Parts: sequence; C-alpha cells; structure tokens
Amino acid sequence: MKTFNKVIASSVIAGLFLSSLPTASPLQTKTAEAAATCKASSKPKNFIFMIGDGMGPSFNSAYRYMQDKPQTKELDKVSFDSYLLGGQRTIAEDDHQNITDSASAATAMSAGVKTYNNAIAVDNDKTPVKTVLEQAKTVDKSTGLVATSEVTHATPAAYGAHDESRKNMPAIADDYFDEMIKGQHKVDIILGGGKDYFKRDDRNLIKEFKNDGYKYVNNKKGLLKAASNSKDKQILGLFSPGGMPKMIDRDANMPSLKQMTSTAIKKLSKDKDGFFLMVEGSQIDWAGHANDVTGAMSEMRDFDLAFQEAIKFAKTDCNTLVIATADHSTGGLSMGARGEYNFLVEPIKQMKHTPEYLRAQMMKDGADIDKIIKDNIGFELTADEVKAIKDAVTSKKAAAIEDAIERPVDTRSFTGWTTGGHTGEDVNVYGYGPGSDLWRGNMDNTDNAKRIFKFLK
Repeated sequence: MKTFNKVIASSVIAGLFLSSLPTASPLQTKTAEAAATCKASSKPKNFIFMIGDGMGPSFNSAYRYMQDKPQTKELDKVSFDSYLLGGQRTIAEDDHQNITDSASAATAMSAGVKTYNNAIAVDNDKTPVKTVLEQAKTVDKSTGLVATSEVTHATPAAYGAHDESRKNMPAIADDYFDEMIKGQHKVDIILGGGKDYFKRDDRNLIKEFKNDGYKYVNNKKGLLKAASNSKDKQILGLFSPGGMPKMIDRDANMPSLKQMTSTAIKKLSKDKDGFFLMVEGSQIDWAGHANDVTGAMSEMRDFDLAFQEAIKFAKTDCNTLVIATADHSTGGLSMGARGEYNFLVEPIKQMKHTPEYLRAQMMKDGADIDKIIKDNIGFELTADEVKAIKDAVTSKKAAAIEDAIERPVDTRSFTGWTTGGHTGEDVNVYGYGPGSDLWRGNMDNTDNAKRIFKFLK
C-alpha cells in the first residue's frame, strides 16, 4: 500500500491541499525522549484538555496518510503518535440512545456525570453539575475556552455553562457572563465563533464583557495584538457570526486554532495559581456529518497544530498536563471503499476548498460553475460528474450540491462513509505531562473529569 501510494504520488499534481495550510513544525521527540524533558511531578498546576470533536481512530489514521512524505519508505508518524496513552469508551446512558452526542459526552468529560443527549452540564434530572473548569476557578486558577464552532456550542458550553438543552445558545452565552464564582466571571479567555449569540436584539453581551474589563477582538490582528499586550488579561474573541470557516477555507483575517490556543496559553499562564484550558477542534465532527473528507482532513490539521503548541508549552513549563481525545466518532469514515484495497490521498490534497465553500460560491447569482470547478478541484471531472454538480446547483439544494462535489473525491480516494451521524467506537487518548500516566489503558469518558477533580482539590 505504501509503495503503491508513492508511485501514485509521483505521477500526479499533489500538495494543493497542504500548501494552503501552515507549514508543520517537526515532531518534538519520541515518547521516551519526551518523558525526559521535564522532571517527574505527581501533580500538575496547569491543565490543557483538548477535544477533537468527532475524531474517531479512522480520522487519526487517514490524517497520517495525508501527512505522509512521498520520499520516505515507510508511513510517517504524526505528532499524536508519540503521545498515545490508550482509549476511552464513549457509550451514553440515555434512556433512548446509547451512542452519545457532543453535549452528553462533554458533560461526562467535564463533570464526570452520565446524562441524556442534549444536556449541558446537567444530570438526568436537569440539575446543574459542577465542571472541572468551575472547580479550577474555585481554587483560584484562570480559565479558558477555545473552539472553532460557536463558543456556545455543545462542547465548550458543557464546561462553562448549564442548560437542559444545547440548542439554547443565547442562554448559554448569558451563563458565561452571569454565572459567577467567588464574585468573578468563570471564564477568563473565550475564543471562537458565535458573535450572533453575544450581540442580540435583547442583549449586548459584548458590551457587557467590555464594561467588565474584557478585551474584545474580532479578527486575527486584534487577537495577536491582545496576546502581546500585558494589560489585556481577559479576552473575548468572536471571529464569525456562527461557526468559524474550516481551516482550508479561512481568509487571512481569521486566526487558526493554533493561534487561539497559543494566545490563551500565553494569557492564562501568567496566573501564579495555574490555569485550566479546554480547546476544541470542533469541525472534524461537522465534516464527518457532511461526509466531507476534505473538510475532515483540514480540521485534523488545524487540531494537530494546536496540539503541538500545547505540547511545546508543556515541555518548557514542566507543570502542565495535556490530554487530547475525542468525544465520539462521526460519519463512519473508512479508508477503502467498494471492495477496493486502497486509500489514495492525492485527490483530497488536490482540493483547494471544502465542498461547503464551493457550494456557497456556486449558489451566487451569475456564478461560473465551470470556472469554480477548474480553479478549485485539482483533478479532471468526468462529464457525468460535472453534470451532476450543475444539476444540483439548479436544484438549489445545498446538501445535494455538496454531495455532488464530495462524490468525485470519495470515488478517487476510495473514502467510505456509513452514516451522517455519530458512531459508538472507542476513541484514542493522547497525553503528556505530570499525571498523564493515569490516562493509560482503557477508560470511561467520565474518568477524565474524575481524575482532574482529584488534582483540583
């Protein structure tokens, strides 16, 4: 398989996908070398908990193929590989569903409590449960939430808010401001999408946060300036009305997940008592729901670079625990499809944008469909494939257009999907730093919170 891919790679124009993304930094070290970087410590002062939403094991494997260098003889490692600790079970304990959604999974990981799907840090009786972020603030640590979805979306919400339904995003935004711990706002750094839930007809939370001393930023330039300004100790950064564009689709004004993570760490690490930071690569899941391998691999790259940033800090700080995992898997991604024993990544790399982005361009009045295809899809489509895209555009059905664009990529790469929803397999757990050995082996998703709570007593 490796040899076959190398031959294919030398005969096609590859790299358009990766050339649109930041250059990867070298892998830090192997596990044994990494462990020797810092002196052993039994208790971390800082906690960076990272969630690749929807990042099942097949996403990690497909991403390794994407990052592989054609000139090497063996499949190259990615940054995650040196820090693999084990796996976690994602089963839900809902009366009607045993495959979790993001809200109940995040509640399990944030509070150590199993609950129903849709629940935001409440138990089955809809009673609020304490989260590890809230406990960190209780013991005088600084706190942060970073996501590429709306910051009011299920995963970040389950760390910093309480609600019977994940759909109540305006109320979740209110919780970030209204719910206090020891007279202080519970989240010091909030970075991601979702401006529309903070500036509404009924309430302007952006103004209220600013009045309470938060620095508000809405683009990459503002974020990087705030990162270097010692006076800006608390930051509210909202970079899009809803979820942020996927990494491959972002313009120069949008920060990456790495830049948001770096800024949050830089600010929070000034606290002598330490910090708790939750970072979510939100849209691995969204791409999985859409059965979009281009978007999924874009978001894996975004999450990988943020993970490397967290590990880099932990290695120099020596008092920071980094854990990276997923809440569940999404889409039933398979490497190989229709009986073909191949997974060929070059067609994925040749996509300049996601099908979602191209669909939006094609639906504009007067759009030149042929030009959009030629400029953004790096391989030649068949006449039937072009017709299918144009017919879908005529239908004006967004999902049909995206499907018509995704299908040629899946066909050529032999990417398979089983569902547009979540799947129930165990997910990988990665970690580094003091206390990380507790995450070795197979665990329940509630164990994440239970172990962190013990450190935060």
